[in-house]
Amino acid sequence: MNKLNVIVVFGGVSSEHDISCISAASILRNTDAEKYQIYPVGITKSGSWMLYESTDYGSIENGSWETSGHTVPAVLSPDRETHGLLVLRKDRTEVIYADCVFPVLHGIGGEDGTLQGLLELAHIPYVGPGVAASACSMDKSLTKVIVQQEGVRQAAFYLARSFAFREDPEALCAAAEAQLGSYPVFVKPCSEGSSVGVSKATDRASLKRGLEDAFRYDSKVLIEEFIDGHEIEVAVLGNDNPTASVAGEIAPSQEFYSFEAKYVDGTSGLYIPAKISENAMEKVREAAVRVYRALGCKGLSRVDFFCTYAEDEIVFNEINTLPGFTSISMYPKLQEHMGIPYSELVDRLISLAMERYDG
Repeated sequence: MNKLNVIVVFGGVSSEHDISCISAASILRNTDAEKYQIYPVGITKSGSWMLYESTDYGSIENGSWETSGHTVPAVLSPDRETHGLLVLRKDRTEVIYADCVFPVLHGIGGEDGTLQGLLELAHIPYVGPGVAASACSMDKSLTKVIVQQEGVRQAAFYLARSFAFREDPEALCAAAEAQLGSYPVFVKPCSEGSSVGVSKATDRASLKRGLEDAFRYDSKVLIEEFIDGHEIEVAVLGNDNPTASVAGEIAPSQEFYSFEAKYVDGTSGLYIPAKISENAMEKVREAAVRVYRALGCKGLSRVDFFCTYAEDEIVFNEINTLPGFTSISMYPKLQEHMGIPYSELVDRLISLAMERYDG
């Protein structure tokens, strides 16, 4: 059987670079070497592309791959005749044909439609949603508009812009307070993931501090209503007929599920299935598919919700089109609970990418 050439792209220029590397190492360790010829391509934090010619995936995980001596400059070509990777060796340029690309890039430059656009130009199948779905899902303010049209309940929000904050921070805060009504509120950069730049504000002073921090990452920031409820996540898989896993629940070790709670202190609890009623479970799985389809997603996405303590109400939070794939990440854990082990999940995602291309 001829192996498929699969290029796994990891790293990137976003604030989630290190998480991407850990996710990629997990995927590389769980990809069937008898079915696929794998070519890991790393993007440094400064934006340099390199083919990593080693199976020491621990070096990808700890970041030492860049200085390992096993890298060669390489780029994905937008040229359809090339249909793959240009490896820029000292004495020649080598072409590696790509049957499929698996982008393991979280955040800006990989999850926002930019890489997907390059792959569309090259006409190469790739794992995950397309250009428009990726761009709209990455920008939380655009996601809000689309989900609002779908009629799925979501947290009330105020969209803050950096120029308005620079001109008159007090007026911006007053406008947000008037729209949302009361504290606490959450402050979120529109196009960041892994809770980077997210804070909880309990008064105007902490709101201003949260906005100052969030505007370091994005020129658009959401100020959102606080929802008192379970933090739950659903793994959606598929193209035209997507399926939703049971919901998993996050039990944050900190006040909310921050970057540190996710990846640093490692003490947050994950409950699969989530500790919610059967009725709420049915509703959240249905809502996850509705959001996924409304945004035009293909392949995979993790759709996040709250389930309120008081009324068992399902409230949409956000969607991640290339969710974390580390050993502690919710998406692969949810799919494993549904009977799809990690290695089979990787195989299915590549198959879904090829299926969409054939279609």
